[in-house]
Amino acid sequence: MIRISSAGAGALLLDAARGAFNDSVQERIWAVARRMAALPEILQAVPGVNNLLIVFDTIQYDPAILEHSLRAVWEDTLVDASPAREIVLPVTYGGTFGEDIPVVARFAGLTEEEVIAAHVSGEYRVAAIGAMPGFAYLTGLDPRLAIPRRASPRVSVEQGAVSIGGGQAGVMPCTSPTGWHILGKTEEILFDAQRVEPCLFRLGDRVKFRRVG
Repeated sequence: MIRISSAGAGALLLDAARGAFNDSVQERIWAVARRMAALPEILQAVPGVNNLLIVFDTIQYDPAILEHSLRAVWEDTLVDASPAREIVLPVTYGGTFGEDIPVVARFAGLTEEEVIAAHVSGEYRVAAIGAMPGFAYLTGLDPRLAIPRRASPRVSVEQGAVSIGGGQAGVMPCTSPTGWHILGKTEEILFDAQRVEPCLFRLGDRVKFRRVG
């Protein structure tokens, strides 16, 4: 059962979460987002993690009618089983590049090498892109590494920082504040406005981390 609520005057939020993250629900979110984005009354369709934000023109369209349309599209949408790309990111772990590995190790009851091995062995998927240009929320993190985000965020974390927060993994596309825990660094450029496709990741991509250095 989905829940749809207002998100300000000009947006609807579809929440399809059923407790723990669900891959099949997320694939349906992506498919619904594509269909809704093709409608003339929709300004944006923004997938989140098991949710979907629909932004529309409040001057021309009635939110009650759009809510009915959104429910109908959800019920009528089949998951697209198209193959996903695989992206491999080389990562230097630990030391000055991964200062939170000792913290994560203590939290998880693992050695620092076991933390790195658990992160590398993950099978990750791009569930959503947001927060900042090119930032991908990656599902598939080993549950042992699901450490709560820092109580006090760092004011500046470098581009390329490989991080974890809650049950998700991520990589910083630019230098920015974050409360996620830093495990390592990659030299891959995740976002470049001059590229034909500025964002390295697409929704549904499969991501693996490869240890280097």
